[in-house]
Amino acid sequence: MPLLGQAAVAMWWDIEPAQRAAFEHWHSHEHFSERLSISGFRRGTRWANAQGGEGYFVIYELATYDTLTSPQYLERLNNPTPWSQKMMPHHRHMIRSQCRVIESAGAGVSGFALTLRFPQLPDEVASGRFVRQLGELPLQPGIVGAHLLHTQTPAAAQTTEQKIRGGDAVADWIVLATGYDAKLLEALAQSFPAARADLFRLSHTMTPADL
Repeated sequence: MPLLGQAAVAMWWDIEPAQRAAFEHWHSHEHFSERLSISGFRRGTRWANAQGGEGYFVIYELATYDTLTSPQYLERLNNPTPWSQKMMPHHRHMIRSQCRVIESAGAGVSGFALTLRFPQLPDEVASGRFVRQLGELPLQPGIVGAHLLHTQTPAAAQTTEQKIRGGDAVADWIVLATGYDAKLLEALAQSFPAARADLFRLSHTMTPADL
């Protein structure tokens, strides 16, 4: 299916090996439940670096862009739990992009995710032809979803969570492709040499219905 809403929070960070088990325990057993209990949060998915590296990619799919500044969400961002306060300093090289979903196509959640991060909108992505191709990508062998996101950071004060992490960087334009064939996703990345490309494997996904 397409992404479950009109907006998303897309995040990348590194966790050192000694903290991975503790991080995944916290993220699956507290953080997912906390975020998905917020009105407007429709799905959370965590992906780990497919080659066993330190990187993670997490995406929260949101009903509307206004969810990003809802009082309920901001209350959680400014009042992290003790467990969150313990784990967040371990989020290294944090990139947190608050996005509008520009285009989204596909069906379901699959085993691998390719993320392509662009510092600015490249010509091949800006073209209407690319948007049409995006809708066709999930029909290709090995690929089940393709999504175009654009970061539009809301005007809001820095939150307590951001201060704990020391501030966050952002990506500008993001292409997310998901599928069941890692090699075909890696081949897709070769079409975008200007992008920062990373391949991840599925670690955990939840919706509010799972709470």
